[in-house]
Amino acid sequence: MSYAQNVTLATPFADTLVAVREALAGQGFGIVSEVDIAATLKNKLGVEIQPQIILGACRPDFAQQALAVEASIGLLLPCNVVVRSAGDTTIVEMIDPAMLVDVTGNAGLAGIAGEVGSHLAAAMDVLRAGA
Repeated sequence: MSYAQNVTLATPFADTLVAVREALAGQGFGIVSEVDIAATLKNKLGVEIQPQIILGACRPDFAQQALAVEASIGLLLPCNVVVRSAGDTTIVEMIDPAMLVDVTGNAGLAGIAGEVGSHLAAAMDVLRAGA
């Protein structure tokens, strides 16, 4: 099972991060959390890696629908989006919400996961088109 969709872009990390935020906002997602993995590893372990940010993307309407179907779904929310530098390129990875159905075993989430997935795919398409 694939748990993510991804795209590699020939744009700088900082520019890609801005584009990802805009593409997600265009699909109704807000960013509810942000983790700077590179800064955390440097501060806590003294380890340096290339820039990498995890964005927690959420559409409250879909989150509410999912919670109505599966009370514990909050354990798997928000949708994680990773933006990471890879040399001269930047990789964007977005979680595939269909995996929520597999993880929970709750087929009632399939419709919601499909809708969320189509919006994330549309955001990816915007990124690909801008590359």
